[in-house]
Amino acid sequence: MFYWLLLALAIVAEITGTLSMKWAAESGGNAGFILMLVMIAISYILLSFAVKKIALGVAYALWEGIGILLITLFSVTLFDETLSTVKVVGLATLVCGIILIKSGTRSVKAVKQERHDATV
Repeated sequence: MFYWLLLALAIVAEITGTLSMKWAAESGGNAGFILMLVMIAISYILLSFAVKKIALGVAYALWEGIGILLITLFSVTLFDETLSTVKVVGLATLVCGIILIKSGTRSVKAVKQERHDATV
């Protein structure tokens, strides 16, 4: 459970960093760029700890996929970006892909148990 919390925090840091990049680009100040660098670095560090116990494909799919989904939604609300039908279909496809990757990945414990059972 701890590693899932790290992954969730990595996702929040990624979203914060990416949104601050847009904020910095629009405001012209350096604070947004500094926040972006710090949050993206924290995001990668937390992700690297999370993949110790979460399959890399699952962790990365969730990190990137949920990040894209929420960044798009926040961009619509915070920066008045448009949400077209094509974008909605793309986001729905993204969610389906994340679900498929998660459901098609066996846990490390299950794989080790299968190997152990095969050798016994």
